[in-house]
Amino acid sequence: MRRETTIDADYFEKMYRDDPDPWKFETSEYEAAKYDRTLAALPAEQFGRVLEVGCSIGVLTERLAARCDALVAVDVSETALARAAERCADLPQVTFAKMAMPDDVPEGSFDLVMLSEVVYYLDSPDIVRLGAYLRGATAAGAYLMLVHWTGTTDYPKPADTATAELRAALGDAVSAVHAERHDAYRLDLWRREDVAD
Repeated sequence: MRRETTIDADYFEKMYRDDPDPWKFETSEYEAAKYDRTLAALPAEQFGRVLEVGCSIGVLTERLAARCDALVAVDVSETALARAAERCADLPQVTFAKMAMPDDVPEGSFDLVMLSEVVYYLDSPDIVRLGAYLRGATAAGAYLMLVHWTGTTDYPKPADTATAELRAALGDAVSAVHAERHDAYRLDLWRREDVAD
């Protein structure tokens, strides 16, 4: 049965305490290949200020950092963040923060927002709130990258619905630049347009 409301931080904290790598980000060939495609689809070799929402234990963070002048990585789990910070300890451009978006959001503007495996944990009202935040946290020319597993879950939204609802929440603030659909996941790259807010 699908959950009706946004999954709270306690769910993830318990998961990481029970298993330090619950999705096998460190060892899964599937995850490594997905990260390869995610990074290959980025439209530039280098970005200024980047936000990664739901950084988990920092496996993608570590790879993404090489292409960022500054990377703000957030997650709801203190346990996951501690592992991510340890993994990226020699990367001074990376900062970590415990945040449950869209309740907590980082300040400032970003050139790229990475939403890898996160939007489908939110219910519809929170997706709308996330969209409003992203409109304010990105300027024209910035990019949003979404990646979501398309298999069956009990999350509040399936991948396709989560993606469609965030796109609707952003309205004419974004245009689709690139999309890929693989056996187990979808990848969507959007560009922030110059529209009046």
